[in-house]
Order: sequence, then structure tokens, then C-alpha cells
Amino acid sequence: MLWSIAPEPYDSAVAAALWRAYYTEVSDRWYLLHRGTPTEPAELEREIAAESGAGLAPPRGRLLVARYGGTPAGTAGVRLLDAATAELTRVYLTPAARGLGGAARLVGAAEDAARELGAGRMVLDTRTDLVEARALYARLGYTETPPHNAAPYAGHWFAKELRG
Repeated sequence: MLWSIAPEPYDSAVAAALWRAYYTEVSDRWYLLHRGTPTEPAELEREIAAESGAGLAPPRGRLLVARYGGTPAGTAGVRLLDAATAELTRVYLTPAARGLGGAARLVGAAEDAARELGAGRMVLDTRTDLVEARALYARLGYTETPPHNAAPYAGHWFAKELRG
């Protein structure tokens, strides 16, 4: 099967389903680690609804959806922080799509989108327990940096210079 990656409206049904899957997974992972239970359903619904993704809309952002064999399988968002710096966010692959080479393709497409927006540098943050994400970013040439934001759950910040 083949991967395809393309921009997607942040408010499409596909984007909403992938956001729900992403947020549920990372929230439940945090809650299980720190509290021993999954996220309470009411809290999960509140948090999912609170983040529309509008910051990923053109002209200052892009939401990308990866499809594997035509089936939505992942997402990545890019938004400009300033004229030269973009932030990578919402990098996610469905469990069924992991291990099939999609993560590097998705991040590469996000880097291309950042360049198209005029950015020469990409930054991101991630949690300490998301060891798979940290390994992916290091493998793709991202280096750890001092914090560039005050994200409440972030434990690691990365950056990469984007070359033409």
C-alpha cells in the first residue's frame, strides 16, 4: 500500500476524528501513568472541544492528513510562530499505521509545509513519557533546545533548521 499526505481543513470530519483519536491516546496515557485510570469521559470531551485547530488554518498554518491505502492514518499540524519559525504539532499515526514508515513521511511533509509558509526553522515540544516521539524527532535531525514556550505538560523542546 502507498502513503499519501495532503492538506486537510482543520474542521473536516476526518480532521476531527484524528484529533479525537490523538487526544484520547495522549490524555489516557498521561492519566494512566500519573493517576492509574484513563481520562474521565467528561473531561476528555471538554478538552477535545476546547481545541478547534483553527490555528492550523491557512494562511499561517497547515493541517496535514496522511492516508495509507486511502484510509486516514495520521496527522501533523504546522503553524507559524513568527515570520521565520514554525511549530510542529499534533503529530499522530493511528496504531494500525505505526511501523509502516509513515511518521518520517508525515514530518517531512510538515517540514515542506513550513518552508512553503516561509519558515526556516521548526520547533516543537513533547512530553517526557512520549519516548517514541522523542526518538523519532532525534532520528529526523531535531535537537533538544531550551524551552520555547510554557506548555504545561511539555518536558522536552526540539528545533531543526529547515534547508531548501
